[in-house]
Amino acid sequence: MEKNNPFEITQKQLYMCAKVLNLEDDVVRMLENPMQQVQVSVPVKMDNGTMKVFQGFRIIYNNVLGPAKGGIRFHPDETIDTVRALAAWMTWKSALLDLPLGGGKGGIICNTKELSQGELERLSRSYINCIWKFIGPDVDVPAPDVYTTPQMMAWMMDEYSRLSGKNQFGVITGKPVQIGGSVGRGDATALGGMYTIREAAKELCMDLSQAKIAIQGFGNAGSFAARLSEQLFCAKVVAVSDSKGGIYNPDGLNIPEVLKHKAKTGSVINAPCTQTITNDEVLELPVDIIIAAALQNVITKENAGNIKATILAELANGPTTPEADEILYANGIHVIPDFLCNAGGVTVSYFEMVQNMYMFYWTAEEVNERLERKMIKAYHEVFDASRKYNVTMRMGAYSVAVSRVAEAMKIRGWV
Repeated sequence: MEKNNPFEITQKQLYMCAKVLNLEDDVVRMLENPMQQVQVSVPVKMDNGTMKVFQGFRIIYNNVLGPAKGGIRFHPDETIDTVRALAAWMTWKSALLDLPLGGGKGGIICNTKELSQGELERLSRSYINCIWKFIGPDVDVPAPDVYTTPQMMAWMMDEYSRLSGKNQFGVITGKPVQIGGSVGRGDATALGGMYTIREAAKELCMDLSQAKIAIQGFGNAGSFAARLSEQLFCAKVVAVSDSKGGIYNPDGLNIPEVLKHKAKTGSVINAPCTQTITNDEVLELPVDIIIAAALQNVITKENAGNIKATILAELANGPTTPEADEILYANGIHVIPDFLCNAGGVTVSYFEMVQNMYMFYWTAEEVNERLERKMIKAYHEVFDASRKYNVTMRMGAYSVAVSRVAEAMKIRGWV
């Protein structure tokens, strides 16, 4: 396995939580590996007439609380262990937010930037053709993730409906609103994260209107986080970054201009009135809040000691290694762990499932009000658990989530 293997990290975190909760060995054995793993070969006819076969995955980690829920990634560096880890985090995330869902995840090893629109549609439909017997509205409900879009979800839902012989809007979430998607889904991950940052600031007596924020990762979640930081808190976003590097202005970035620049050039680099910095430097700036919205394992034992922020909000999945966690905790940095901070996405996906089932759709205000209540409740449960057990916020989140899953397994007679 590669260095900082994400699945090994999830297992290590589970074992740490098991000690905090004094979990029985049988429970740990049931929770340390996925319940179901499907690996498929996905054939696609390319625009030049050749056939190419992509490798795809779909994993159910645990479904004791309800149907599995989790996104689908199209990424050139996708691995089975990444999918396993993400499925585990989805299990804990659903349990932490007290949703009647389990955890799953899927992915295809591919580079979407090298595929045409037609090839992406054929890939999306072929993937569903390979896994459709393993998913369903009451079995496993996928959603978009890295490099997948609402349009791809629409193709997948349509293909599943064609194969099952009837409309099945509830098989996929993150769809366009015209075909059963929920309003408020686009910025749900970032908005949920903003609610947790606000609650953390209250606990730490931080005035967010005076706060400086750096955001590593300026994709969907990161760009929404930048806009919401200004809109909700009047905070100053001084740095953002994408895969090509970062930009910094200690007096604050003009976020609308940065967004226009990225749309025009494909990167935030060289946006007006900014200096270029590296992705690593973004994490080490003298700011109050860092929002980690990129990929896994960007905060390690090598750089954790250089972080100066008071709050680290993990909008990405698994940005911090266990070794880095210990350093951050020792340095008094308040970490809002990933499966709490970024749980807004799965929460609104759950709301979409409910709306699909009832065929009755809510307003954006209703979605956001329900999301806010869920995120506030979850944050304070985690905060209280971290104090109760005298552990990190991450272990506090694990203790709440794992105890709910373990209790359900005992009640159902699984262990």
